[in-house]
Amino acid sequence: MNVVDSSAWLSYFAGDSNAVVFSEPVEKLSGLLVPSITITEVFKNVLRQRGEEAALIVTAHMKQGKVISLDSELAMDAAKFGVLHKLPLADSIIFATAQKYSAVLWTQDDDFEGLVNVRYISKKST
Repeated sequence: MNVVDSSAWLSYFAGDSNAVVFSEPVEKLSGLLVPSITITEVFKNVLRQRGEEAALIVTAHMKQGKVISLDSELAMDAAKFGVLHKLPLADSIIFATAQKYSAVLWTQDDDFEGLVNVRYISKKST
């Protein structure tokens, strides 16, 4: 199972220098878990940069994976991970989701660097 962080989704959709690396988990839909917070972050970012039509298109792809909603148990786990690893709110939810499902978290966000089951790919200059 794979969880793709918002930064990795944006890299993939932008076709930047890390997009090929992130295509592996993004395109393997049968093993793709999508925390609902990543849909929020990606939709907001693409809406701001490219408009609503583009935002709807990219999030439609995301929703082909299994969308994981934030429930009270996952919320409390996220809070614990946030405190333990000093993660921002959205990152703690994404990390907690990956942990709950024993999934690999794919990211280029250095907040996750060094954490268990994280596949961190350094953001390359473009």
